[in-house]
Amino acid sequence: MDISPAVQNSFAVLRPWPKAGLAPSLGYRARWMMTTILAPTIAVGTIAGMLARPWRLPEWVWALGGAAAMVLVGAVPLDGAWIAVGQGNEVYAFLAGIMVLSEIARQQGVFAWLVEGALRAANGSRSRLFSIVFGVGVGVTAVLSNDTTAVVLTPAVLTALARTDADPLPYLFACAFVAGAASFVLPISNPANLVVFDGRLPTLLSWVAFFAASAAVSIVLTYILLRVALRAGLQGGYTLTGEPAKLNRTGRVALIAVSVAAALLVLANALGIPIGIVAAGAGALALAVVTAVDRHTPRYVAHHASWGMIPLVAGLFVVVAGLNAAGALLWAERFFSFAASLTPSAGHVVVTVAVALACNLVNNLPIALFAGSAIRSVAVAPTLVHATLVAVDLGPNLSVMGSLATILWLTALRREGIRVTPWQFFRLGAVVTLPVLLLAVLTVR
Repeated sequence: MDISPAVQNSFAVLRPWPKAGLAPSLGYRARWMMTTILAPTIAVGTIAGMLARPWRLPEWVWALGGAAAMVLVGAVPLDGAWIAVGQGNEVYAFLAGIMVLSEIARQQGVFAWLVEGALRAANGSRSRLFSIVFGVGVGVTAVLSNDTTAVVLTPAVLTALARTDADPLPYLFACAFVAGAASFVLPISNPANLVVFDGRLPTLLSWVAFFAASAAVSIVLTYILLRVALRAGLQGGYTLTGEPAKLNRTGRVALIAVSVAAALLVLANALGIPIGIVAAGAGALALAVVTAVDRHTPRYVAHHASWGMIPLVAGLFVVVAGLNAAGALLWAERFFSFAASLTPSAGHVVVTVAVALACNLVNNLPIALFAGSAIRSVAVAPTLVHATLVAVDLGPNLSVMGSLATILWLTALRREGIRVTPWQFFRLGAVVTLPVLLLAVLTVR
């Protein structure tokens, strides 16, 4: 994401330390200290708050708190903060549309019906059920984004498994990891894709040419390694109890409406139409259609959709603006210039390792912002940009803090009383993500 002249001007007071021989004023020195010391401290505190959630405050509260702190200490001027927030309009529109579609499908039982079909198709086999759930996760992630897999598919899987005597954790981990592994199948599969490309996504045919082989490697290898790592919980069969989930008339209407909306998103990308406004419009259209059958739908959507995602992303945009003012963007540009000077394979590996590590330490959305800004400020080969996107999408599967989707996945599990520790997730992520990431980046075009 390029920094506009307005943003640059708003940070004019935050110039680097003067050259030797010049005497900076006390006010200048204070501003420099504010920017270079307090901004990174606030950013670390924001991420720590989102991860630990002290006082059980939701993640978006910590993101907005970090943004407010950046403004209060002078790291980001107020007008600069508004400009930074406004740069995410395409992402907010996309998220709003996807959240409406996801909540309609959840509320009307579409996801429960899909998972019920998986239970029937598995025919009592835990191993076969894992394969089908993983496949459903690929489809949901591809057309409705990785956040939908985390927020909506995960609870549906958990509810369905409550009717069995199978351990739910292998299937829940499948939802978490497939959300990253399949998040670059299509441009609409991950909001971070919009951030890296600054809302100017490649057309569908170009995207497939760039990422098809890499996405196939990511999905297949993630599935194989998960199966091996979780094999102890996938042995034998399961028995079913209780009443199966069924799709009523309203649910069938919701299924059709959401399917049409997803098709519109894919078509819009194929035609090069900005995806944010299409997602918002498709969500509004689906909401109107389902409301004609069930007038309570708008209230359900307003009350239950994960609206906190939008202020969370907006807050992170401001936090990133503060880090940019502290010189982080300059360091990112130097790093990508160095990577571009290497051989293509070496450059890809260096970028992948660095970006993946940063995503797991900080979260992939702010890293996508940094990377998107840096790669448009320096001359890099398109393949290096594509490798960066794969690292932003897939790299976060190493830790629970790596991506917004994983944070939302943890939140969904907490609501159901299931706890997965960061160490549990990291142990599995280290086994699965590292080899998948390396091979996926080496096969990107």
